[in-house]
Amino acid sequence: MNGQPLPCSQEELGSLFLFEKLAPDQLARLCREGRVERFEPGPVYTEGDPATCFYVLLQGTVVLSRRVRSYDVETGRTSTRGVYSGAFQAYLGDRVPQVYNSSMRVTEPSRFFVLPADTFAAVMREWFPMAVHLLEGLFFGTKNSQEAIGQRERLLALGSLSAGLTHELNNPAAAAVRATSALRERVAHMRHKLRAIASGPYQRASLETLIEVQERTAERVAKTNTLSPLEASDREDAISDWLDDHGIAGGWGLAPTFVQGGLDTDWLDQVAATVDEGTLEGAVRWLNYTVETELLMNEIEDSTTRVSSLVNAAKQYSQLDRAPYQVANVHELLDSTLLMLSGKIGPHITVVKDYDCNLPKIPAYPGELNQVWTNLIDNAVSAMHSTDTDAQGTLTVRTALDGDHVLVEFGDTGPGVPEEIRDRIFDPFFTTKPVGEGTGLGLDISWRIVVNKHNGDLRFESVPGDTRFQVRLPLTTEGPDAPQEPS
Repeated sequence: MNGQPLPCSQEELGSLFLFEKLAPDQLARLCREGRVERFEPGPVYTEGDPATCFYVLLQGTVVLSRRVRSYDVETGRTSTRGVYSGAFQAYLGDRVPQVYNSSMRVTEPSRFFVLPADTFAAVMREWFPMAVHLLEGLFFGTKNSQEAIGQRERLLALGSLSAGLTHELNNPAAAAVRATSALRERVAHMRHKLRAIASGPYQRASLETLIEVQERTAERVAKTNTLSPLEASDREDAISDWLDDHGIAGGWGLAPTFVQGGLDTDWLDQVAATVDEGTLEGAVRWLNYTVETELLMNEIEDSTTRVSSLVNAAKQYSQLDRAPYQVANVHELLDSTLLMLSGKIGPHITVVKDYDCNLPKIPAYPGELNQVWTNLIDNAVSAMHSTDTDAQGTLTVRTALDGDHVLVEFGDTGPGVPEEIRDRIFDPFFTTKPVGEGTGLGLDISWRIVVNKHNGDLRFESVPGDTRFQVRLPLTTEGPDAPQEPS
């Protein structure tokens, strides 16, 4: 948008903090090669357009904004004389895209000193060659460092997740191996017991009845309910007494298996009614092997199911085979992240899920939201372990509807965020962790994902013992790239 041209005053330029150290001939060149323009309320330039001019505010009010998907997010508003915007990276040349990285508008009639980008780049290189070298080094050095450390941050997170996942997979895998070994032993005992029963004084009818009891026993094990420790202890005592009363030695060793299988003395009475007293002990021990094998097969099934669940959680977390932008279930993303981080969270921290079950799906980048959850959960766990690795703590993950946004809140019972650093925790490279343990990019990355990429909001509230990081994500999006829910 072109403004109304006005006379350029060297004295006015020299009164600005940006130009106050320039010599008269330098101010004269600026006035000669630049211009003063007046803009009525409205846009001055638009984000993404070629950066052709460097603007310095002389009088008025400017508003800077960034386009986030279909929304304009205000990033700054000021009436301070001398503030500048526009092509202020022109001195970097074609090594960076020379486009406006924000939009600027004025809210009242405003005057600017306007310098063409080529002229701005030329005077910077001629008048301040050392400063240009330093600024170039700072710009590209910071950019390269951020990319390198960001990559390291992702690799560290991947290593931590891999270690946690390996640990979580090892437990059910080892349990399945142990159960398989024990099952092989029990099946061998069953074969031996079957030989003894076949050569014993059992009548054909009794054997058929015993087989029926065995089938009913297996069905009962599959439908067993969990007992409280006190109930289990009482039932073990009752079964042990029953076995002793019927002359079966070692009843104390058989009772826990029968109780775990959901059996009781009434069931034992049915067995006793099926066979005579001389063959009762052999029948009971035969059925004991049946219960043990059923329990071991249940353990193998549970273990392999657990492995499958972990693999599915890893797949959900990484969002492999998924579109990068889609309609997502926030609870599925949270659950997969919590499962992936369970090894890091450890047994001393209690995880409380306070989910709003009526929460709708939202348009999002699921893989990147998982990175946000990872960073916030990792920070919460680190805070609760900051003074004692065995410290008890509670991690609360809460979801709720908040107007036209979804709220995802991560609360911890750590010491809180100190007052003196609250304004800096979202800054790149700022970290309170010891050297080598934190890169200071976790919250910066989270901020950019939530605010810049999802048009959401990330903030925190903190007092000792109660720190809450709150992520708000819009329920809907606009524009041609709005995602469709997968069929």
